[in-house]
This record gives sequence, C-alpha cells and structure tokens, in this order.
Amino acid sequence: MPRRTTRLTAIAVAGLLSVLAPVAPMAAAQPLPAPSGDSMATPPPLPPGTAPPQDTGKPDLAYAPKTQCVRSLNEGVVLPNKPWGQNQLRFDELHRFATGKGQTVAVIDTGVNRHDFLGDRLVGGGDYVTDKNGLEDCDGHGTEVAGIIAASPPPGIGFKGIAPDARIISIRQSSANYEGTPPPTPDNPNPNPRTAGTLSTLAQAVVRAAELVPGGVINMSVDNCRPASFGRILPAELELQAALRFAVEDRNVVPVSSAGNLSENGCPNQNNGPDASRPTTIVTPPWFSDYVISVAAMEENGDPAQFSVQGPWVSVAAPGTQIISLDPATPSGLANRLVTKDNKLSAIQGTSFAAPYVAGMAALIRERFPNLTAKQVMNRIKATALHPAATGGRDNLVGYGMINPIGALTAMIPSEQGITPDPPINIPFTMPPPTPRDWTPMTVALLGSAGGVGLLLITLFIVHTVRRNRREAG
Repeated sequence: MPRRTTRLTAIAVAGLLSVLAPVAPMAAAQPLPAPSGDSMATPPPLPPGTAPPQDTGKPDLAYAPKTQCVRSLNEGVVLPNKPWGQNQLRFDELHRFATGKGQTVAVIDTGVNRHDFLGDRLVGGGDYVTDKNGLEDCDGHGTEVAGIIAASPPPGIGFKGIAPDARIISIRQSSANYEGTPPPTPDNPNPNPRTAGTLSTLAQAVVRAAELVPGGVINMSVDNCRPASFGRILPAELELQAALRFAVEDRNVVPVSSAGNLSENGCPNQNNGPDASRPTTIVTPPWFSDYVISVAAMEENGDPAQFSVQGPWVSVAAPGTQIISLDPATPSGLANRLVTKDNKLSAIQGTSFAAPYVAGMAALIRERFPNLTAKQVMNRIKATALHPAATGGRDNLVGYGMINPIGALTAMIPSEQGITPDPPINIPFTMPPPTPRDWTPMTVALLGSAGGVGLLLITLFIVHTVRRNRREAG
C-alpha cells in the first residue's frame, strides 16, 4: 500500500486552549438557589417550565483575529500506520455493521475547514464568532475533531473516521484566535478583551444543533471548569442545562462532550478532590450527565490518561492520546503533532479527541438501530462498555469504562425489547439447625487414653519395686 506524506499542524498554545470555552466574568452572574444538600456532584433539577435559551444565531461580541490562524510545516512526515485507537476499537470489523450512512453529527467547536477527506459531507451550520457559517477553523481544533468522526480518505491511508459515511454540520462557537471587548458596565467601566465563546453561546449552539439534526448526534469538545465551592448553579449553566434537555427530550439528539483536561481553563486537580462524592471542581457540559455522554481519555496501554479530569459525571472512556487526524491547514493532509508557541512539537491528545470517537459511535448505533431514542442510545453506549473493576461497574475516572463499538452494535439490551428486569427475590437467610453431638467417640478415646496411662503407671511401679528389692537383697 502506498504511503502518504502528511504535514504537521502548527497550533499555538493559545489555539490549543480553545478546546475549552471561556466563561463570561462570574461576578456579573446572579447565582440561583443552591441545590439541596452540600454536595455539587449533581446539578439541581431544572425549575418547572424552564425553556431553552433563545438562539440569536450570531456572535455575542464583535470579534477580530488576534493571532495567525493555523498553518502547516512542510516537513514530509510519513504516517504509514493506523492510530492505535482504530486498532483498539476494531474499525475493520466495526464497519461491517455500520458506517454512519444517513446520519448527521453536529460539531460545536472552533469551526471545520474544508477538507478532501470530508468532501461534500461537510456543511456549515452557524457561527458565533464571525460570519463564516462555521466553515473557518482558525484554531485547527474543530477540523481534527471532525476528522476523527467522519474522515473518509482514499485507499492507501491507514487513518479514517469511526463513522466515515456520516455527515458533519459545523457550528463555530469558540476560538482562542479571535478576540472581542465587552461593552463597559458600571461595575467594569474598562473591560479587558476576551476570546470568543461563553457558556451562553454554547447553550445557543446546542439549541441550534438540536434543530438542525433532530434524531442525530452533537459533539462538544469544549469544557468549562469552575470551583464547586460556589455551592449553586449559575445562570449560564442553567441555560446550558435547559438546552441539553431540549436536545435530548424534545429533539431526540444524543449530546457527547469531552470530560475535561487537567490544567486547562480552571481544571486544577485531576482527582477532583479527596472525596469522590464531593468534587472540588465542576465541569460543564459533563455536569449535566442526565443529558450528555461525557468522555474521559485512555492511553494505549489501557491506563486512564493522566490529564483526564475525574468526576461523578464521567460516562465512558475512549482513546485520547497519540491522535492522528485531518490537517486543518491543508485540504488533503494529516496531522499527528502540534507546534507550541516556543516551536516545540507535542502530540495531539486530550479528552477533546476522545469525545468524537463516542459521537461517531453514537452515529453508528443510530444507523443500525434507527428506532432507539436518544436515552436508549446513551444507555447502550454505557451498558456495552468494558466496565472497570468497581462497585456497580463504574468509577469516577473512566465511568463505565472503555467504549466497545462492536458490542454496542451487536448486543441485545433487554430494556430495548420491552423486557423488564427480573424482580428481586427476597430469600431470607436462615442458619441450619445445630447437629446433635455424639460424645461416644470422645468417651471411648478418653477411656482408652486413661486405661493406657493407668497400665503405664502400674508397669512403672512394678519395675521400680523389683529393682528396689534387688538392690536391698544384694
């Protein structure tokens, strides 16, 4: 098979941080009532009648480029092998069951550039940064995410997307390479510029995606982390929660999100506190686990990635290291490295790139089982994962474990067939009656022992007497 020459993707550190959607200053937000109890492991339920946010369909500020967009270095790097994630997930066998044909995945990210390996299956769906309709990716992140989902290279290239026949709708919601200045307020008369993307625009993008892909899938490789010590949900978080519920319950859409990366955008602690039931950091969208599948990252050796943030909301895990995907800056190349601000090469990795494996898998499930609801697809992903050795088959680092796409496409889930779980059977625990003890063997043994000892004593007495009489006679 011929080898294809590819190019390295040059993305500045600021561009890499675009995987996380920044939040508007929290001081301006008026917190809502705290949930019951003092743990923030789960969000409070939506108040009755809460509607999804109104989608404006446009940027919240006037943004302008602040840095050079992603570019490529012509270094002739050859990528002859498949990424390990494809071998782990058994793509060659997997695509005998489904390829994503007829399915659509909305990618809410930094935009997606045109690429030969996506072809006319890529369409624009909206833009909250500029007027490019989601088809400009100045950061490079969204293009790489889309490639993991749906890239379909020509023969001779090892890399391919998990759902190579799926359609991609790109919605650009954030960019670290675009900057805008909020209007002054009495509390902040001289606001500082900020990069594009807030939780409010993310919520709007979810609503837009749900309207564009009813019965489809949404991938959100964007996260925001903030301290759990606030003890309450914030207005922008409430908007996102309502948007996700709208997507799942009203538009039958499966939302998928990355679980968050250590040391990025307010995520300071991988373990997320000493008590698993009381996290110190809240990660959104994963916090809203009733309405989203959140994905942790795994390494090739089967260990959880050291950068993957833990939490009681983590659903499953997928390959998140040594990533190969589309080169955002060339229409026919691949990329396996990032270039940092100090011109050092670093591997493409992160929970951002684990999430699209699951989003693509959801598209495969929807193709093979078209009558499943969004909640049933989400349950099938979790039920067929390779569970960790933990109580209930789940832990806070990898959720229900590494995804198992072939299992998800072939397993029989009883609840989907209307088969109710077996009712629990109350079997009282009773001790068997005590067995009457037969003392005869013990008695015989004791009498025999006593007799033996008695004979021994008599023998010793006789011997002693005989010897004494002989001494006296002599």
